[in-house]
Amino acid sequence: MNRAPKWLRAVALVGTGVLALTACGSKISKEPAPGRASGKPCGTVTIAVNPWVGYEADAAVVGYLAKNKLGCTVVEKNLAEEVSWQGFANGSVDVILENWGHDDLKKTYIDQQKVAVEHGVTGNKGIIGWYIPPWMAKQYPDITDWHNLNKYADLFKTTESGGKGQLLDGDPSFVTNDEALVTNLGLNFKVVYAGSETALIQAFRTAEQQRKPLLGYFYEPQWFMTEVKLVHIALPAYTPGCDADKQKVACDYQPYDLDKIVSKKFADSGSPAVALTKNFSWSNDDQNSVARDIAVNKLSHEAAAKKWVDAHPDVWQAWLKS
Repeated sequence: MNRAPKWLRAVALVGTGVLALTACGSKISKEPAPGRASGKPCGTVTIAVNPWVGYEADAAVVGYLAKNKLGCTVVEKNLAEEVSWQGFANGSVDVILENWGHDDLKKTYIDQQKVAVEHGVTGNKGIIGWYIPPWMAKQYPDITDWHNLNKYADLFKTTESGGKGQLLDGDPSFVTNDEALVTNLGLNFKVVYAGSETALIQAFRTAEQQRKPLLGYFYEPQWFMTEVKLVHIALPAYTPGCDADKQKVACDYQPYDLDKIVSKKFADSGSPAVALTKNFSWSNDDQNSVARDIAVNKLSHEAAAKKWVDAHPDVWQAWLKS
């Protein structure tokens, strides 16, 4: 999602739409919710929702359980990544459910300001890199080695790439290393932005269906990989510290064990939602199934979450234990 290394600029605010979900009308069960039965009111839980559908899947399931099993009032805020962290300082955000590294932000908000704390891993393995559609890897088997990209640069030219090969990124607010990588690896390519995660996915889908050349930034977990198994380009191997200077970076992206961050105030609140968010952990396949229901099957967040919750009681019941 740091996501590459941050994935989103601090000024990037994708949206601040707020969805307040209250438990007063819930008819899920006649039994008291676990949070109510324990005598500890859940209160309001404000979850930052960053702009990729995998994160939406995280928030959908955790929010559904917090509302329907713990009696919480859940507020979802659509925020850019770095803006979400700012919410720990001003009290507007309680939970970030999918953090992609962000060592710089951890230093600021956890170590220095002490307004946030680490809250365990999500179970998801985050991979970022450059990818091509499967047909290209079959037709040009040596293209997966970055040393050979310049040989094929002409294949990737577009009207937007200025006579160079196009390297397609997603939302223009995503912070990536791609422009530095193109320069430092001496590649005859230009970074062009698709505009959004959805547009990036559609570009790869079209490239595979119509056998069009495409080189682009992509990542896992991502439900689209279950539809089209994109092929990773081998950039110079990542080693710790090789991306420390973002202007000089010339290595592949760091793999991540994605984790959760919460506000210190929320962590100390005694709310049963603290245990839920801390214990929340699932697989890439779990996330992809919910994300696909949201993005492809067009289920609402609540419907997609309910579908997964109904099918996996053995997984989520453990999350409610304090």
